[in-house]
Amino acid sequence: MTHLFIFETTGCGLSWFTYNIFDLIVPTNGLDLFPTRNCCTDLRCKLSLFAGMGNSNSCSNNLGIPPAKGPNGVGCSDFMMDHTEKGTFFRLYYPCVAYEDAEKPDWIPSKEYFYGLADFMNINRGLSEHIFNYLFGSFKIPAAMNAPYKQNGKCPVVVFSHGLGAFRTLYSAICSELASQGFIVAAVEHRDESAAATFFYHGKTEEPEEKEEASEAPENLVEEWMYYRSLKPGESEFPLRNKQVKQRADECIKALDILIQINSGKKMENVLGTEFDWMTLANSMDLCRIAVMGHSFGGATVIEALGKEVNFKCGIALDAWMLPLDEEIYVRVKQPIFFINSEKFQWAGNIMHMRKLVPPDSSSTQRKMVTIKGTVHQSFPDFTFLTGNWIGKILKLKGEINPQVAIDLCNKASLAFLQRHLGMDKDFNQWDRLIEGKDDNLIPGTNVAEIP
Repeated sequence: MTHLFIFETTGCGLSWFTYNIFDLIVPTNGLDLFPTRNCCTDLRCKLSLFAGMGNSNSCSNNLGIPPAKGPNGVGCSDFMMDHTEKGTFFRLYYPCVAYEDAEKPDWIPSKEYFYGLADFMNINRGLSEHIFNYLFGSFKIPAAMNAPYKQNGKCPVVVFSHGLGAFRTLYSAICSELASQGFIVAAVEHRDESAAATFFYHGKTEEPEEKEEASEAPENLVEEWMYYRSLKPGESEFPLRNKQVKQRADECIKALDILIQINSGKKMENVLGTEFDWMTLANSMDLCRIAVMGHSFGGATVIEALGKEVNFKCGIALDAWMLPLDEEIYVRVKQPIFFINSEKFQWAGNIMHMRKLVPPDSSSTQRKMVTIKGTVHQSFPDFTFLTGNWIGKILKLKGEINPQVAIDLCNKASLAFLQRHLGMDKDFNQWDRLIEGKDDNLIPGTNVAEIP
């Protein structure tokens, strides 16, 4: 039970979810799971029921990642600098030129990410791939892949860090909304073995005699996958997570460095060779207005990055998990920071660490904390939009609040905070009251009984 609790409270929070999928859909009674075709048909029926359970309409009519609400269309493209595992990899979201029939990318980019989720949850890869693909494989990100950048002044920049067991595409609702409001957002895919899966390349040592299928790897390179590394038996968690959070912060800083070079007009080699013209981003970014943002382990990464990089002018930590941070980082963080927490995830010890940055009696406008009522840890990633209401609540992917209401509060409060501390000339200050927790669905500070 402790093992499951650690996964649920530190990462993307999906282990409890997946084990219960298997209990509901495929009883693990030790028998052959697929003895006949009828069994497969039965599985398909159960999956169809599972996917939409709790919806008033059919299983998929009400499901999907919500489109962004800002005045700009949203484009996205992937960038990889240096093909090795020491390189940098991120998905960029940006204001784009809207056009009809734009290609929208898959939410889960490839089957290897299903494998990674399975490894993270310690379940069978083959079976989980079919289940995940059936439940989530058809969903698209609400952004146009490789769409032309929309030239319209200089954009502030946000670097986004994902949670434990997640990857670069799982927070598209948040990243797309920021881009629609005029931000350029780099969603980093971390290579510290905290992502469910990621990939890089190495040079070919010899030409294989026969290829079973065509590879999408660049010429003369071989694709290699890195999967989530779980704790070893008897291993202490803090040393591993502390090492990872430092690498994660460095990866966010490296992503920012690449954006700075792209903004300067320097031609940068994208290993992935995407169709997007990265030279169009020259002089597109306002490098005086840069923020860092992240969820869970990514929230801890925000704090570590603020302590390391003064170019990050402020940070937003969504339901942050504070365990990975060592004590010395707290005194090094000088920038404004905003904690946006869920109601059901936080606990006194974790809040105690946040209070080192946001004292309970502080009247500072630079350090703020709010809690969104009725939310769970998974109210921030996209999973909350992709299951029916009833089953989503059972599996802790949804809280009591409507997920659209929750993400709107998160996004609007974030935009108001960014305008305040990046000195932007926008109308996001209409939501300043949310920073103070002034809304029927917000709690100023925390709902957790704090340690005296």
